Amino acid sequence: MSSFSFAWCNLVRRPARTILGILGVATIGALLFDMLLLSRGLVVSFEKLLDKTEFDVRVLATESMALAGPKIPNASAAVTLIAGLPEVDLVVPIRVGRARISSTESKALAVTFVGAAPAASTGWEVVDGNDLHDTDGDLVPVILVNQNLATKLSISPGEMLTLQGSCLERSSPLPTADFRVAGIARFPFDGTSELTAMANLRDFTVACGEEDRDEADVLLIASRPELGADAATRAIRLLLPGMHTFTNGELLLRFEKVGFTYFRQISTVLATITLFFGFLLITMLLTISVNQRLTEIAVERALGFSRRRITIDLLYESSLIVGLGGLLALPLGLGLARGLDAILRAMPDIPGNLHFFVLQPRAVVLHVVLLTITTALASLYPVWLAARLPIMATLRNEVVS
Repeated sequence: MSSFSFAWCNLVRRPARTILGILGVATIGALLFDMLLLSRGLVVSFEKLLDKTEFDVRVLATESMALAGPKIPNASAAVTLIAGLPEVDLVVPIRVGRARISSTESKALAVTFVGAAPAASTGWEVVDGNDLHDTDGDLVPVILVNQNLATKLSISPGEMLTLQGSCLERSSPLPTADFRVAGIARFPFDGTSELTAMANLRDFTVACGEEDRDEADVLLIASRPELGADAATRAIRLLLPGMHTFTNGELLLRFEKVGFTYFRQISTVLATITLFFGFLLITMLLTISVNQRLTEIAVERALGFSRRRITIDLLYESSLIVGLGGLLALPLGLGLARGLDAILRAMPDIPGNLHFFVLQPRAVVLHVVLLTITTALASLYPVWLAARLPIMATLRNEVVS
């Protein structure tokens, strides 16, 4: 009988211990798999989120990624200069502020108010109605709302919405402005419960009382596909050396080093603890198995089984337990990750399209490698115990007992 078949028969003969061992390994493996998904989940998800937009270069007035920082001055002139570069396909200036909308509730709704130059290519998705660039001929200012705000106010495209801008700190409130809802849009960086409205940049400045301010929080730029984001970034940096220009890759790298470090450290610590408990569990299971079979192993040695054969049998046995438990850990870990991801995404200011746990081939490969190494290390003591077993003394003790 081959070593694999012999190890399988040993496991089948003890179904209760085998099942408990597999379930224990599956539980620990699921936790380990989730920690591996968490270690790079935010980075992968954020990269996908950036790639969903059609803009691959961003220009800001500061190195900080926060839009609450200094504004880009003379934004219209900067847009004209950048749009004239052969490496650039599209430039869209963006302003971000706050606004209040009267509702049936006693308190007005505070919403995120965004101003953007209308363009045929945008980073948001209109799910109902029209986009801003489809309503250039309208005499009434138009606005896009996200699904949260549309549901909250029970409004649909074509209806009127009264908004009061509060983009600057003022001692007196601004007058209200009437908008027609052009459509309902899905904005990529919206939080799960965030209320967002977007208007043309011209109407935004009017609603916020900033007609005399030619500013922008960020310039979203789409480079020409045949030249790429790096070429566009180099050209913009030469043209506007006072501005801070980033490609999506550079932006992702900055967030990975600063914003996502906490989750990477947490996942590393928890993965290490999980591997340690996995090592203890596998060692305990194999040691108990060997101790319960001392006489059986001694008989096998007396019948001609070599130390090498005993070692290989035990390694196959541990590999089967860990292999079956590891396979079961993958769907179990994915189910657990989905629940944990929903809990973490419920935190405030987290974009609804951002995920903490993302399935990646790298995580699966690393999961298999770590479990394999843990199994090999955990097998050392029980294998040494079985290989060094004194045959005659063990058989004599069995007869005497």
